[in-house]
Amino acid sequence: MKPPPPPPPRALSPALIVVLLLLLLSTPIVTSVSLPDPPAPSPTSSPSSPSTSTTSTLDPKQAIALESLNIPTSRDPCAQPSFHNATICDSAKPFRHLISLRLANCSSYLSLSFTALKSLSTLRSLSLLNCPLSPVRLPPELAYSLTSFSSVNSFRHISGVWLSQLQNLTSLTVSGVQIKASGPFVILAHMTKLKTLTISGANLTGSLPGHLHSNLTFIDFSNNRLKGNIPPSITMLDSLELLNLSSNSLSGEIPSSIGDLISLTNLSLASNSFSGSIPDSISALPGILHMDLSSNQLNGTIPKFISQMKSLRYLNLANNNLRGVLPFNLTFIKRLEVFKVGGNTNLCYNHSVISSKMKLGISPCDKYGMPVTPPSKDSSADDSTDDDYDDGDAEGIRHKKEHHHGPNKFVLGVAIALSSIVFLIIFLILCSKCCR
Repeated sequence: MKPPPPPPPRALSPALIVVLLLLLLSTPIVTSVSLPDPPAPSPTSSPSSPSTSTTSTLDPKQAIALESLNIPTSRDPCAQPSFHNATICDSAKPFRHLISLRLANCSSYLSLSFTALKSLSTLRSLSLLNCPLSPVRLPPELAYSLTSFSSVNSFRHISGVWLSQLQNLTSLTVSGVQIKASGPFVILAHMTKLKTLTISGANLTGSLPGHLHSNLTFIDFSNNRLKGNIPPSITMLDSLELLNLSSNSLSGEIPSSIGDLISLTNLSLASNSFSGSIPDSISALPGILHMDLSSNQLNGTIPKFISQMKSLRYLNLANNNLRGVLPFNLTFIKRLEVFKVGGNTNLCYNHSVISSKMKLGISPCDKYGMPVTPPSKDSSADDSTDDDYDDGDAEGIRHKKEHHHGPNKFVLGVAIALSSIVFLIIFLILCSKCCR
């Protein structure tokens, strides 16, 4: 007997199917996904970069020092310097340090303390502009660290010994500040790394130093009270580009060794007591742009080679004792931005080469190469001038002189009227006699 066949599968009801689907949809599906590791920070990225997780802040001691100088530190002073004050910081960790500080237009009650300066001993550059500060003792650490120091119209006075502590300077600027020192050598003796030097308007006395280090490319001793000659120590600086010794009491002749300054582009010896002639060795300075020898006692003639100095743009030879005929033509003079030769009474120009309209401050030359003197007051109107000097200005002067010494128009008119009246009276008298 055969077993009975299995019963046919039971169909699921629609309600059960809906329940199963709801259960499947409500069960979360968990999958395993491997995520990449976060990128490592670049070793070359700056510590102050916003991409880093931590930011290096300013050294707390230096922040306090800045606050004592009225420099706000609520925001990072390295990132956002103020209008008057500028700061530059390094990138050290965990704290950044100041390496450059500039103070400008300080208030009159601001003062620098030894403690604040000692906290700022990481500075390499310190610049003060219009800060009337009192002198302060200089921490040795700061004196050793500084490579650039500038004081313009700041500090009431500074001693030469105070400045001499800054032995690692490559740049020194002191202007408008009284310096108490017996001479520049006291300041500069141990500054072996100095490249640019400005000590101007400092009432500095003494003579120019007999020894200077060969690194110097810029020397400005203007507006002081220095005396003596230009020593060989200066003319041996073959890297020197600017030499300004104006407004002192220097004397003697300009040394012929001035031509050894082959890198020189700016030479100013104005307002001293230099005598003698302009040395021919200046012709060996091909790159000279600015030459001011005015207000001295230089004599002799102006060298012709100056007109061959193609780089020259500023030439001032005014107020000396130079003589002779000006050796320049109109083309050379127009090429210059500044040209002054006035105040040399024995110097004259060739009126056939240069027009009197140039207003050079000197007279034209006569046929003998001598300055033509203006006509005297008692000279007659028909006096003739030299054939080589027929300048329009002289004609104008003579015309004005004739016009000035002629009769006044008003007086002449009154005289003519009175003469006419007298003549009329005489004529009437004669007519009355004739009628009788």
